[in-house]
Amino acid sequence: MIAKNLLSTTIAPLMPDETFIKALSLMDEYKISHLPVVNGTEYIGLLAEENIYIENRFEDTIGQHMQSLVKHYVDEYCHIFDVLNMFSEEMLSLLPVLDKHHRYLGVITFDTFMQHFPVITSINNPGIVLERSQNDYSLSEIAQIIESNDAKILSMFITSVPDSTMLEISIKINRMEIGPVLQTFDRYNYFIKATYGESSYYDDLKDRYDNLMTYLDI
Repeated sequence: MIAKNLLSTTIAPLMPDETFIKALSLMDEYKISHLPVVNGTEYIGLLAEENIYIENRFEDTIGQHMQSLVKHYVDEYCHIFDVLNMFSEEMLSLLPVLDKHHRYLGVITFDTFMQHFPVITSINNPGIVLERSQNDYSLSEIAQIIESNDAKILSMFITSVPDSTMLEISIKINRMEIGPVLQTFDRYNYFIKATYGESSYYDDLKDRYDNLMTYLDI
């Protein structure tokens, strides 16, 4: 699953000529602490509630305080695990998504993200991202490869790779040592696009996820 599959349909962006008061009102309405600022399809930056209070000039327009904006965003094809990384690293309540031409597409709210990421409660389980042609894709073969290494599939997401006949297959398994699983996929000529299997990686990601939950008071 990738970023563009997670877009929220409820959050409207701000324009540079709108005031900080308007921004605070929308943040309160949406129950978030960040909003994107755009000019048409051009993404200008992300406005944080705390920066509005730092400026303390509520009747001013956003355009008068462009230095208050940060440039956090993800590419539309960013993998769901990397979206979580960005959320947790930057402590964001939403995350803008841009296309390859740097045009604004929308935002992922953390609530929307959580609805699409049920495996978050098992974040310490390893992940493997495979790429396979649609003609060669076989769920039974993937399951057989994993189970032959004494592992089980906990969850699986499948998305189409744009402008191709390839599929991206994201898998979470219950075995911490994924080396033998990867070796078997390699023998079967699977393209291994990414892995998320080091215990230190998951320990760090889980710590940052817990910190994000505290920050957002969830």
